[in-house]
Amino acid sequence: MRDSYQTIQFVTEGIYKEKGSKFIAFAFPVSSEKEIKVNIEKIKKEHHSAKHLCFAYVLRADKNIFRSFDAGEPSNTAGKPILGQIQSNNLTNIIIIVVRYFGGTLLGTSGLIQAYKTAAADAILKATIITKFKEEQLEIIFNYDKIGEVMKIIKEHKIEISQQTITEKYNYLVNAKASEVDIIFKKLNLIAIVNRMAKL
Repeated sequence: MRDSYQTIQFVTEGIYKEKGSKFIAFAFPVSSEKEIKVNIEKIKKEHHSAKHLCFAYVLRADKNIFRSFDAGEPSNTAGKPILGQIQSNNLTNIIIIVVRYFGGTLLGTSGLIQAYKTAAADAILKATIITKFKEEQLEIIFNYDKIGEVMKIIKEHKIEISQQTITEKYNYLVNAKASEVDIIFKKLNLIAIVNRMAKL
């Protein structure tokens, strides 16, 4: 389905051991670069004695934000294999961080690629994959006497209210399925002021 994407439901952990080195992978569901930074800092603190902390992430339903980081490992031997696992499983809104505890024996380029790839794959294997829908945020401003009609449309289309403010008028921020936004906009526009805010 074009209006949906796949991500992981919960944090998972994977592991790979080779020649004394231990590679521990942590997969986090995320929705912003701010969340990504928080999770990287969390793992850095918890594994401050690890030799390397490498990661890759993909964001947004269209997967157009992505990055990989080798953290001092030879170029493209860590971040890229992790990213490859995310992409080959068609996932987004996810970061996988792999920490390496060095065992004293060099693994070589192919050994490192295999290690980071396998640790990341193990974390994904243990994850629950869920389908989410592309959404768009709308602002709805309406008078008190229209609340019944507005709520009927919200319930009919299973729209999530993310924020509400009540002053002399009602002001709702809602998240609606992107595939239904045009229809919802037309319905609400008859009884309220509707602004299209952002694609999520």
